[in-house]
Amino acid sequence: MYCLWCDEELIVHVNWLNLFQPESRMNVCDQCKKNFIKIEGKVCVKCGRPFERLKCHDCIRWDEFYDGDDPLLKNVSLYMYNEFMKEVITRWKYRGDYIIGELFRLAFLAKFKEQYLSLLKDVVVVPIPVSRARAMKRGFNQANMLASFLSSTVKDVLVQKHLEKQSKKTRIERMTTINPFSITEPINKSVVLVDDIYTTGRTLRHAASLLKNNGCPEVYAYTLIRS
Repeated sequence: MYCLWCDEELIVHVNWLNLFQPESRMNVCDQCKKNFIKIEGKVCVKCGRPFERLKCHDCIRWDEFYDGDDPLLKNVSLYMYNEFMKEVITRWKYRGDYIIGELFRLAFLAKFKEQYLSLLKDVVVVPIPVSRARAMKRGFNQANMLASFLSSTVKDVLVQKHLEKQSKKTRIERMTTINPFSITEPINKSVVLVDDIYTTGRTLRHAASLLKNNGCPEVYAYTLIRS
């Protein structure tokens, strides 16, 4: 076996867990693993950003924007954004190296079980879509891949029309974009939206608003990275 990032050969110590569950074996070397910085300690209760106080300034502004009725109840993110993660995301998401996503499988599932499956019953996972043109260019949707790692029901009910990339927009432009999503069927259970990166939260709130307007009682988010 080799590290999915640096191709260094891995020394696998077989135990009772990975003997019968090969998927539990590591797929990243110890050196590379150190560069994935997990979010731990005090965080904003709404968006999961490392923050010393209860709620960050951005989330306070979102509460004001929605007059106290923010459609997104909470976001949990697994990793912090750094230069190493930027390089990983570029290779995985923008250069179409699909297998890189496997680096996140085990940790992404473990955090999900800890944060959501212990609190919510019969939750539905909904991946944030990309437009058809973008999916054809990349070859896959990274949010769908992340959602497939989780142990809950996954429903791909959102459709996105082709718009300019969020990464190319200023913060103000992101905050004021129109809702790019449509929905193919309503969901009347609690939903956890899944995406790769939480930046301003605008995309997730567009999706959350649409779901709530179509009968969903509560919407949460689970993202790989908190930018």
